[in-house]
Amino acid sequence: MSENIEASGWNAIEGAMVKLYNEQEPKHYGTMIPYALGGQDPLDGISVYKACKPLPHWHFVTYGFSELYEKESDNHDFSGFGFELTLRLTRDEQEEEPPAWALNLLQNMGRYVFNSGNILSPGDYLDANGPICLGSDTKLTALAFSEDGELPALHTPNGRVEFVQMIGITEDELEAMKTWSTYGLLEACQELLPAHITDLARESMLQVPAIAEAVQKGIDQDGSNTGFLYVDQLSFKPGKKRLLHRSPAELSLGAKQAGTVGKLLRGRLMKGKNLTLSSQDLSVILMPGEESSYEAADKEIRLTLAPEVITELSSLMQPREEVLRLASYHDVMIHIVKTHIKDQDGNIVSTIG
Repeated sequence: MSENIEASGWNAIEGAMVKLYNEQEPKHYGTMIPYALGGQDPLDGISVYKACKPLPHWHFVTYGFSELYEKESDNHDFSGFGFELTLRLTRDEQEEEPPAWALNLLQNMGRYVFNSGNILSPGDYLDANGPICLGSDTKLTALAFSEDGELPALHTPNGRVEFVQMIGITEDELEAMKTWSTYGLLEACQELLPAHITDLARESMLQVPAIAEAVQKGIDQDGSNTGFLYVDQLSFKPGKKRLLHRSPAELSLGAKQAGTVGKLLRGRLMKGKNLTLSSQDLSVILMPGEESSYEAADKEIRLTLAPEVITELSSLMQPREEVLRLASYHDVMIHIVKTHIKDQDGNIVSTIG
């Protein structure tokens, strides 16, 4: 970097890593062409350190989600998106170079955040729709996010920066986080997942009876912390007046989310909490109530469900294509449609439903 460029944000991150690793010189992977000038990689750089405790691993930290140089945004409380990502990945003691796939994964997360504007926060989770290491047979197909236990938030001249650690998780662990709690599962796995280090070779933590029992107990006692679920296949058609009756309204959603929604109906509405399903064009707010009804606007549907409807619907929602007509509520039917999982090039790699 040129000495003429004020790099207070960059220096603050680097200073935090020096406090942690002293004189260790990290492996640093910079970006040749800035993203703003048409480059492929949105992050200015990624530094990787060799960590030894609690077991040998690579410790990645990004430079680019926050404002590294001069202050550009109007938000003086937070620097850029207000966070940088970290990743802790198992390392063989003889290993001298961090794996390239992990660098690519972090840059892909940069593309996701920069293109969507979605801020990643501790407690979040994200389905990768396939192995987090492309081409591998790892069971880790999703990501969870937590605070990095060794890196407290920074207060830089450009605003606050939080270090958010990315953790590879399995499909059933993702489901447990949705239907219970990200932190609940991570705490239950604490002894077997030290420092939240990602290990491509590991099996699901839910295969451990004590952890599976803790998850089920948490779901039963606490319900779900997931109040908002992104559903890419979501639509609503209001009922139409007929000569002697009114046809039912139709709520459509993808098979991939149907089973999860069924569980969330139990974990949210049965606990007296709302659940919002949201796509790019529509929000459907599901609310518990004494009587079932719905209100339809252009981009928001408010669907109140009585206890017997919640019970019936939660038992019927499965990840398969079908039309659900409820015995307990005739004004709305549920259409579950096939979900096509696509790769980065837009090719269908699998179909659910």
